Amino acid sequence: MARPKFNFISRLKRLLLVLLILPVFYSGHDHLTQLERVEQRGALIMLTRNGASTYYLGAHGPTGPEVELALEFATYLGVELEIVTATAFNQLSGMLQAGHGDLIAANLTRTTERELQFNFGPDYMQTSTVVVYRRGQSRPRSLADLAGRKIMVIAGSSYEEALRRAKQEVAGIEWEARTDVGMEELLLAVSDGAIDITLVDTNILNLNGNFYPRVASGFTLPGTLPHAWAFRAGSDDSLVQKSRTFLYQFNHQGRLDALHKSFYDPVDRMDQVNMYQFLNQVRQRLPKLVPLFQQAAEATGVDWRLLAAIGYQESHWNPAASSYTGVRGIMMLTRATARQLGVSNRRDPAQSIEGGARYFRDLRKRIPDRIPEPDRSWMALAAYNMGMGHLEDVRVMTQRQGGNADRWEDIDQRLDLLAQEKYYRDTRYGYARGFEARQYVANIREYYDTLVWMDTREHPLMATDL
Repeated sequence: MARPKFNFISRLKRLLLVLLILPVFYSGHDHLTQLERVEQRGALIMLTRNGASTYYLGAHGPTGPEVELALEFATYLGVELEIVTATAFNQLSGMLQAGHGDLIAANLTRTTERELQFNFGPDYMQTSTVVVYRRGQSRPRSLADLAGRKIMVIAGSSYEEALRRAKQEVAGIEWEARTDVGMEELLLAVSDGAIDITLVDTNILNLNGNFYPRVASGFTLPGTLPHAWAFRAGSDDSLVQKSRTFLYQFNHQGRLDALHKSFYDPVDRMDQVNMYQFLNQVRQRLPKLVPLFQQAAEATGVDWRLLAAIGYQESHWNPAASSYTGVRGIMMLTRATARQLGVSNRRDPAQSIEGGARYFRDLRKRIPDRIPEPDRSWMALAAYNMGMGHLEDVRVMTQRQGGNADRWEDIDQRLDLLAQEKYYRDTRYGYARGFEARQYVANIREYYDTLVWMDTREHPLMATDL
């Protein structure tokens, strides 16, 4: 009978010991700094919104200006990056305060009102606020011209703060603040005449302006807007200080400017569609690459002229081409895709072309067999640019709207909708730069048709005066 009594006493002692030690462990955890919590977790949690200037799923995974910058910060800290998205912009503050993330990285401007809510990291970009309107309507040139106009902005945004200040000067200014729209949707509303005015940052207008040609800039509000990451308020600024060191180094190395240019510089994007430059490169770069494209065509069954058109759109047939997001070579393969395809050197023209050809062939095989050519190739091209998930999203959307999801013309007409929040919020994969995929396919088709025309003529690739 003595043995059970001994076991009970031993268990009781252990229980008491655990109860004594437990507060020590929890006390220590509670006193971890924000930086220590990130390091202990092994991940930096980024709170953001799905959109062009923040975060979206690209052809090779999560990307966007905020994602790429936060990923660099996470790498600097030696941890992974986790992304948590809010369904509305005004939810981000509550999510941060509730501990659902470590920072808000959502194209957020640092304002006087917000400085009462958050600890801000250093500014990483400066923009201005532009008042935009529909071409053909009376141009607003001052705050007084906003009185009586139908204005809509995102609720909880710096635009709403700007309008509240403006109302102190012009009593007739009224606006509607919406939680269920994104910036692209507001630009479309102005373009369609559904509203008269919205406010937008210069970087976002630069990013999207070409795709809303009926939207024009009225005037710019005075002052500049600093963009920064927001951290939880309080005396603990350990993570803020780390972000200061990181961004100082990142900017000093010229990498911050390179990142912003990769997303916001319209010159680079327009350069891709310059036919005169294309014909010049047909003379200068293509001849030595033709045998490689033809070999890849024999191995994969993909027309070599289509592969060459893809290669030009991706890199201008430049073997040393690279982008900030890490794609390399003539066919601009990511490191992960190259590894999957067995490509050891992405800058080797033969490996890049052969790998890109196999990647395109595999995408085309994933298109339903019932879809005939050339539609299946155009769909595969869209997937090459924005990912198969987004292609499936737009096919589902097309079917819901009564279109033919197996017909490229019907898909092409709806690609732009992937950048409009009222549509992409109901898709599986969210925001996509569908307008770019649409232009991407159109460019390649134009290059392809030109190469086919040249290839059917005598000595089509010989140097001639253009």
